[in-house]
Amino acid sequence: MLHVGDAAPAFSAIDHNGKTHSLSGYAGQWVLLYFYPKDDTPGCTTEACALRDDFTQFKKIKAVVLGVSKDSAASHQKFAAKFDLPFPLLVDEDLTMIKAYGVWGKKKFMGKEFAGVWRISFLINPHGQVAKVYSNVKPAEHAAQVLADLKALQP
Repeated sequence: MLHVGDAAPAFSAIDHNGKTHSLSGYAGQWVLLYFYPKDDTPGCTTEACALRDDFTQFKKIKAVVLGVSKDSAASHQKFAAKFDLPFPLLVDEDLTMIKAYGVWGKKKFMGKEFAGVWRISFLINPHGQVAKVYSNVKPAEHAAQVLADLKALQP
């Protein structure tokens, strides 16, 4: 897992509309890179909708929001359309980004253990370093927490 001060791993991935996004393409900007387990599930929907509802505030302070899961582009398209999500959802079906950021591992649900994506977010500063790691994300509160941190971290 990455820590504050670490260089954020470079990435290049397509979003739900087929557009390519790379970390280097956002140099000089704050980036919230949020990893989530699965499109259109209760916690993931709550988190995405909270980010959507506060998206104008992210834009006002020129911060980029990027969601990442191992779902397909088609799944991301449906999810983004259903909830009118204004930010890109990156496709990582081969787990390249997910593993590079250390957010893949054992999970438990209803007594069963399995491998999956952890709900973890990284706030990346304009220099490409991890400024904040959110490992205990509360979906409904996450957007407000990140905005408060962005306001505190910006000069």
